[in-house]
Amino acid sequence: MNPELETRYVFTITARIAEVTSAGDIGSGVRRIIPIIGGEVRGEKVNGKVLAFGADFQIIRPDELIELEAKYAFETDDGAVVYVENKGIRFGPVELLQKLKRGEPVDPKLIYFRTVPKFETGAENYRWLMQHIFVGSAARYADRVVIDVHQVL
Repeated sequence: MNPELETRYVFTITARIAEVTSAGDIGSGVRRIIPIIGGEVRGEKVNGKVLAFGADFQIIRPDELIELEAKYAFETDDGAVVYVENKGIRFGPVELLQKLKRGEPVDPKLIYFRTVPKFETGAENYRWLMQHIFVGSAARYADRVVIDVHQVL
């Protein structure tokens, strides 16, 4: 029998976001681009700031399933730069997703929002981020996205 999957919480990424830019309907859905303008990373082993560049590139499918691919970086408190590629999906009742689009508050427990972040860094003390799989449980707010990152053991 294969080992069971277990996860362990490692840190939370809070990415502040700017206004949405839409490229319109591309045939398979509506392409949206959401700039990432800063934020923070907080956890037991990793702390720092989200750098003010990068974006979340989304496609909103006709059934309101949202495919996400964010690319950005953070700098740890000890000066290491970590590049992040975070792919995921967000889905829930259409009326609640419409509220989120308008910037209105929605209880995060009512929206399925999961991601798979991948990290890259040349900093030796953070190489473990490249040697494991991580999953994220996320919530979208009007001005930020909050992702609790868990390491798959």
